[in-house]
Amino acid sequence: MRISKSCLASRKSRWGVAAFVTVAGTASVFAAVTAHAGGPSGGTSKVKPTVVLVHGAFADASSWNAVTERLQAKGYDVIAPANPLRGIPEDSTYLASVLRSIKGPIVLAGHSYGGEVITQAAADNRNVKALVYINAIVPDAGESFSSLSVRFAAPALANALKQVPFTNADGTNGTDVYVQPEKLRQVFAQDLPTSTTNILAATQRPIALSAFTDKVTKAAWRTTPVYALIGRQDQSINPEMERFGAKRAHARKTVEINSSHVSLISHPQKVESLIIDAAEDYMWK
Repeated sequence: MRISKSCLASRKSRWGVAAFVTVAGTASVFAAVTAHAGGPSGGTSKVKPTVVLVHGAFADASSWNAVTERLQAKGYDVIAPANPLRGIPEDSTYLASVLRSIKGPIVLAGHSYGGEVITQAAADNRNVKALVYINAIVPDAGESFSSLSVRFAAPALANALKQVPFTNADGTNGTDVYVQPEKLRQVFAQDLPTSTTNILAATQRPIALSAFTDKVTKAAWRTTPVYALIGRQDQSINPEMERFGAKRAHARKTVEINSSHVSLISHPQKVESLIIDAAEDYMWK
């Protein structure tokens, strides 16, 4: 049977339209599935947040090195600023300025005393989408470390501190607080090798004595999702105090592990996992 050129052209035209409709329809369905399938909670993916890691007393930003390495390997931008350790007013003001310099969403993590600092620093920053407390203090407005800690049995660290006076540039005097080097491993990092804790003892950064009684004026956890990790063998902050803070802040996820106070060094994979949970909950919300 012979097919005329006009008939063949007509058929090709119909086939072309049908093929286009089929491909376009498939693409539309795929796009719809991609847009609406979502992640863990079935939402739509958002841009990855920047992760900001705030260290605590007697430490510096290098305490986050192993966590930072893992987060960067998974594509996260990470900033671990130096916490001045001069007290809540100064430290939270400084951190708030760092947070304001970051464009886009932020997951903010604080270790130990860093928990107090992030609690106040993030209070007025809408870009902070989650707070992650690692072996941390979680105070409410009007509370200090001292006023909160008296509700719980004193940890071993309380008997291992030493005070060293210093002079400010204006001639005024202050007091720094250190951990006694020979006791640091026992009360701070008992699950790390002695070779490591010897270095931590030698390089520790002191915290101003005033930081123990400085009151937090705002509590970001009242309006921001909270995640918490508790070290069951923490000898620097009573684990019951950590649990209390997580429960009062209605933490979306609380993880307990067998760890000393420095879980971010001894169990970085657990800390990284919790931070990623916070980031992914935001991205797929």
